[in-house]
Amino acid sequence: MGSATRDNRLTYLQTFSCTTIAGVTSRTLTAPLDVVKILSQVGVQETQQGLFKTFVNLYKTQGLRAFWKGNVLGCLRLSPFSTIQYSAFYKIKTMLADKDGRMNPPKALLAGSLGGMVATVVTYPTDMVKTRMIVQTTDRRRRRYKGILHAFRLILKEEGLLAFYKGLFVSLLGAVPFSAGTFLFYEIIDSLWETPRYMLSPLHHFCTGCLAAAFAQTLSFPFDTIRKKLQAQSAVMKNGGGVDVHPFRGMVQAFRKTTDMYGTKGLWRGNTANLCKVVPYAGLMFMTFEACKKSFLFQNGYTQSLLDDTPRQGIDQTLKPDEVPKTR
Repeated sequence: MGSATRDNRLTYLQTFSCTTIAGVTSRTLTAPLDVVKILSQVGVQETQQGLFKTFVNLYKTQGLRAFWKGNVLGCLRLSPFSTIQYSAFYKIKTMLADKDGRMNPPKALLAGSLGGMVATVVTYPTDMVKTRMIVQTTDRRRRRYKGILHAFRLILKEEGLLAFYKGLFVSLLGAVPFSAGTFLFYEIIDSLWETPRYMLSPLHHFCTGCLAAAFAQTLSFPFDTIRKKLQAQSAVMKNGGGVDVHPFRGMVQAFRKTTDMYGTKGLWRGNTANLCKVVPYAGLMFMTFEACKKSFLFQNGYTQSLLDDTPRQGIDQTLKPDEVPKTR
């Protein structure tokens, strides 16, 4: 998040590369927490003894590879989802923001909600398949899906096209508090600094982003839990796909059976692992992005070295990359 202004010292391709590398790196390094979160939401057997025992049980039954199930597909959908979400958000923001680039809470709520909903609908099939890939075992002899493309083909053949959109309605309901809460809380915290946005330090943006993400994810977590159960459940798979409250029909029954089994707190199963991921995920993304950016700024001739981002003497930092005189 942060400013909507792109650093013009980087080309569009370089900016895209920084964002993609940062996203893939942070997602891959925090993938074990994401896997444990999703398995806890679905309610598979390995997760019935708490967070720590889930890690132990999963390692014992499926090995180290289990913690990166679905990571390839998760990485592939990062750029499309983020691009669509933020493009939609900032497009709406340009129409709603004041002359200083700020929005009041109701407008931030609207822009954030619409941005999240657009991105969710467009990329939903990939999220559904990722859930199936995570829930299945890593054992080659027993796993149902041999790979990403095989999963898409088999689900389409056995369950039909609509199977890719199981849980979409509850996902859209959850997208409202999540996206709206993220951008709303970000705008509120941002305004509390009482400093123009362009003067805020990277640490300010990092802390604001982490707080906003933690708040929004906790608020919308029950919707995400039910979405994962709907995505994982399958009439053609053994034990209904491993879902703890199988069988159920639709969102309402899934909510009711989950609360009947675990109480209201059951809707937040996996949220501890999720919150543990917020700071390292954001921190890794921030650090990786900045490292890539420093590399490109040096390559473009703006800074003294890869490790020192001090501007080169005599170089106008407002020049575009193709206007900077190259060193010999």
